[in-house]
Amino acid sequence: MEAWSARALPVKPATRYSMGKRAGHHCVLAQAYRSASLWRRKLHVPPAELGAIEFNWWVGGMPEGASVTDTSHDDASARIVLAFDGNEAELSSRNRMLFELARTLTGEAPPYATLMYVWDAKAPVGTEVVSARSDRMRKIVVASGGESLRTWRRFERDVVADFRRVYGGESPGALIGLALMTDADNTKGRVEACYGAIRLLDRAGAELPGGLTLPGQ
Repeated sequence: MEAWSARALPVKPATRYSMGKRAGHHCVLAQAYRSASLWRRKLHVPPAELGAIEFNWWVGGMPEGASVTDTSHDDASARIVLAFDGNEAELSSRNRMLFELARTLTGEAPPYATLMYVWDAKAPVGTEVVSARSDRMRKIVVASGGESLRTWRRFERDVVADFRRVYGGESPGALIGLALMTDADNTKGRVEACYGAIRLLDRAGAELPGGLTLPGQ
């Protein structure tokens, strides 16, 4: 876990991340109370090597009134966040201004492109969302509503296919970051989630370095 660290967001109280255990499985426990932040690591997977991601999570509840489709209520119990490199010269003028603002506020530029897998309180599974803040951030709802709460759920996603679909045929650059995110800042609520092991796979199905390894998983 040494490669992982907390990443605060400007003017936001931080979600608490710690080692935990839910339903018999070790996990990274995220506890949000009117808060938003990430637990992340940096890495570098060349685009020719990247294939799929496997992850599992346990969610204790939904932020009341939340949905990633509504900017003013954009909270989610669980998110897996993938960050990709790219050529900033190809950004729109609006995005270049947003990137410069982010550098000023946080001391680092945002990734060229971001893809999130989300458990949303309302939006149906398969919903794809372009962030109102920047079209370089896109979300896919992979779980929805209150069904299967307090149980472990496992997912496998073809990262390259998902990226190309939500970005209109664009191919991803190198994968440069992986993060967990549980937030309840917009709904002023409280939510808890636990994240299990994460495996990154190449196109032949072999495991790549850079995932999340936990005891017994």
